[in-house]
Amino acid sequence: MSTRERLLAQVLVDPGGAADLARRDPGSTGGEEFADLAQEELQEHAKDVIARSVAELAEAQELLWASDRYALLVVLQAMDAAGKDSVIKHVMSGVNPQGVQVVSFKQPSAEELDHDFLWRISNSLPERGRIGIFNRSHYEEVVALKVHPEWLEAQRLPPGERGDALWQERYEDINAFERHLERNGTKVVKFFLHVSKETQRERFLARLDKPGKEWKFNAADVAERARFDDYIGAFEDAITATSTPWAPWYVIPADHWWVAQAMVASVLAAKLKSLDLSWPEVSAADHAANLKAREVLEAEQSKN
Repeated sequence: MSTRERLLAQVLVDPGGAADLARRDPGSTGGEEFADLAQEELQEHAKDVIARSVAELAEAQELLWASDRYALLVVLQAMDAAGKDSVIKHVMSGVNPQGVQVVSFKQPSAEELDHDFLWRISNSLPERGRIGIFNRSHYEEVVALKVHPEWLEAQRLPPGERGDALWQERYEDINAFERHLERNGTKVVKFFLHVSKETQRERFLARLDKPGKEWKFNAADVAERARFDDYIGAFEDAITATSTPWAPWYVIPADHWWVAQAMVASVLAAKLKSLDLSWPEVSAADHAANLKAREVLEAEQSKN
């Protein structure tokens, strides 16, 4: 088993198994084989992994676009300040922007609330040949709303219980939805960026301390921070219930930005490589036409 395979096995939530976030260290730097390296060495190693994986992603994305058979949906979920934006920025740095779309889901609009909870998600899916990234996603419906069940009232659901049965039904709906996507060529990969409460506090303070960063701070996030353990519990339940063979979850240690970026880049590069994509074949007629076009181009050169 390669180093990449061992690392990815560590962060994968086995389908049918528990997410067990309590035993997953947000400050992990990649396992025992890196235990003797100084942080500077680890950071340089991670940067090398990111660079290699970004190069692989760039090549694979071009094949994805050319083959026009599959789409890749990347779901990013996390507590505030876990680094979702920086992961998107750095991991996608070498990919052709024409082949990538990023959707950030905010508070639902009145129109969205008049539809089922997966409606706006379905409308934002990437088309074949493209990579779609959801910065937050349909999982807010079983995490944020589970922590704040009073927000369900805005959805005007039919009368009924609002307890555990509702969340179990939503897990089932999500699993069925993602299986439908898989069967129709949209590959789903889901990441939970696992940040510790202390690192979150440090990053909040850094946003307040650095000029030009305060705009990223929202005082309301501190109020939500008081429910940190509740959110972790909701994520634990959701990840356990929805890590499936067709749409697995990866719990990525996020206390070190370079670890998170390296691991996400590695997973995505491996996922696209697993599709075994190939360049489109040119028909005999098109090949013959291309040969004639070559003759014209070469004739132009000889005249010059």
